[in-house]
Amino acid sequence: MGFVFYDFETTGVSVAFDQPLQFAAVLTDERLNEVERVELRCRLAPHVIPSPYALIVTGICPEQLVDPDLPELFEFTQAIMDCLTRWSPATWVGYNSIRFDEEVLRQAFYQNLQPKIYATQMNGNKRLDILTAVYAVWCRNRSLLNWPIDDKGRPVFKLDRLAPENGFDSHDAHDALGDVEATLHLARKIAFGDPELWSSLLENRDKKRVLDKLSNFQPFELVSRFGGGPPEPYIGCFCGVSPSNPSVAAFLDLEKADPSELIEASDTTILRAINGSPKVIRRLSINKNPAVFSLEYPIPKYLNKANIVAANPDFRARVARLLDEEKLVDASAGQKPVEKQIYGGFYSKSDQDLLTEFQRADWARRQEIVGKLSDPRLRQLGRRLIAFYQNNLLTESETQQFRTFVLERWNSPASQSVEWTTAESASRAIHDLRSRSDADHELLNSIETFIAGRISQMQLEVPKSAPLA
Repeated sequence: MGFVFYDFETTGVSVAFDQPLQFAAVLTDERLNEVERVELRCRLAPHVIPSPYALIVTGICPEQLVDPDLPELFEFTQAIMDCLTRWSPATWVGYNSIRFDEEVLRQAFYQNLQPKIYATQMNGNKRLDILTAVYAVWCRNRSLLNWPIDDKGRPVFKLDRLAPENGFDSHDAHDALGDVEATLHLARKIAFGDPELWSSLLENRDKKRVLDKLSNFQPFELVSRFGGGPPEPYIGCFCGVSPSNPSVAAFLDLEKADPSELIEASDTTILRAINGSPKVIRRLSINKNPAVFSLEYPIPKYLNKANIVAANPDFRARVARLLDEEKLVDASAGQKPVEKQIYGGFYSKSDQDLLTEFQRADWARRQEIVGKLSDPRLRQLGRRLIAFYQNNLLTESETQQFRTFVLERWNSPASQSVEWTTAESASRAIHDLRSRSDADHELLNSIETFIAGRISQMQLEVPKSAPLA
């Protein structure tokens, strides 16, 4: 099985409400020799205000966002799916990809009605995150890499610092292809410098193998980074699986925990162990390539504690049930925007078949297909796509609904609960960026003019109405 190293550059840091602007990927064989590379760009979707911070970081100028020679976001996602299908099965690899790029990809597929939003985990595909691998190197073979430090003497794990420190001299940081090449460079350093560690990391791509490794109730090591400090090894044992999500296991920290006390504790105490600080019980996503390692010679203290957990299935069942407590509370909250409903259930077979047809149909037929979809999320997203790319098919009322939806989103007051870029938050960002000593005032002026023009173009007198639904 080969590897696909990939990266996105986006309009901002919200995986749900921003969008990708650039995708790059390098396909390699099993020995990490390059086989093929792809670089794709697209235009800005009609309902998105790009974050000025993101534009400054990536160096993307406003004119590029609306370049008529670039494909629309919908066509961009089709091209990515074509690559994914052609290259499968492969291991999809990035730098912090499981937390960010993977979610960006899923949202792009979801919002553009691709039928297989989990494609990187289907048809034999697997996932690997080189940032996780770097954390493992820090804890298990630190001399393998050189470590840049910040002005306070702390190690830096950012790709744009770590790759050059380890001999990658041509890093074009915050360009998707440059970041892909830097990630591949670090992967080769780890794979060829410590084949045993690399092999262990590859084993952790497989959720079943991870669960098998954990569920023998032997102490194991989890390498992770919590908070702003360096990664650390944590010694723990398996303590159950979430009833609603078999990909989430409980990790009991054997250094902090006394399982003989927890067994007799109340649900409130166990919930505090799960959600409090310091955490005694952690949620461990076994399908996200965790850095877990078997211990060859666990010390008796850890073995004794793990044996207590193994001998008490009722305790493990209670921990597993309480892992879902936050989810149950969250489910009682109000209706989320459609973007945040991505994990609200799998599609029916009939909807999947309709989405497959949607991808290859013309827009008139696509509009008919949207009306046949049973999933309300897909109907809402489908109507949105019609409004984006073929608004002549909309009625006057639907056009007004769409414009109202966009303006209400853009005019939302900036707050922590608003995850997308609004007119207000964009203005604040530009003001902040102008105050910096290295400010590029010409670029900031062009970003400000672009965003103002985008809002002005959408400003029409329309009656208040609900968003397309």
